[in-house]
Amino acid sequence: MIEDPDMEKLNDFGYIDRAVANIRKVADEQADNIRRAAAMMADAIRNDKLINVYAGGGHTTLAMGEMFFRAGGLANINPLMETALSVFNQALKYLELERTENFGASIIRYYDLQKDDLVIIFHNIGINPATIDAAMEIKKRGGRIIAVASSHWQNEMPRDHFIRHSSGKNLFDFADVCIDDYNPVGDAIVKLPGLDTPIAPVSNVVDFTIAHLLEIECCRICLERGIVPPVWNSANTPGGDRKNAAYLKKYKPQVKSL
Repeated sequence: MIEDPDMEKLNDFGYIDRAVANIRKVADEQADNIRRAAAMMADAIRNDKLINVYAGGGHTTLAMGEMFFRAGGLANINPLMETALSVFNQALKYLELERTENFGASIIRYYDLQKDDLVIIFHNIGINPATIDAAMEIKKRGGRIIAVASSHWQNEMPRDHFIRHSSGKNLFDFADVCIDDYNPVGDAIVKLPGLDTPIAPVSNVVDFTIAHLLEIECCRICLERGIVPPVWNSANTPGGDRKNAAYLKKYKPQVKSL
């Protein structure tokens, strides 16, 4: 196909530039926190433990899915999955459940997390009951938390806002390491002339990138320590299933979602 030099370029109204700028801000300003979090993940691998991942509802559960059983991803990821909180539940049901107190804690109890277990929590808003109750239960059990969320939502939402946990706490209040994704309140970052409502959310683009930055740095640290990190091969490439067989044998008894 021959490109027409006179063809008008796609107008994204600044979306790509803004999304890339958000990612670059995370990479530049959150680098130390990403390194600290990745070192905790590498410690879990060295100690032959799982890296647990939780998300506080809705589209943040997709970031949890991005880290699980993924080509090039860590094989010891244990998603603390609850379909009722995910986008694969009916939308109004998951919205209601993520605003219901004690539901998040019940998920942590079901997976029976123990002292010193590591949990990565994704929730760009970082204030709702399903997120805060889970964080409270993890700390109650002596677990450690890497939190990926936005300081904007946590600091700018009123303390009496109806989606907040009754404690008024933020996710960062419970975290051992906080990674700020700088998600703007409202998430969508493009304004079109003639349309009052912003469009094109950015949270998952940024949070997926943070997930991969954590994996990259974790693997680098492992190799620096003389440890080969457990990484999935693509199951869709020749020999992929054969290469993954040893990890499946090891982790299937431990990871409920495998």
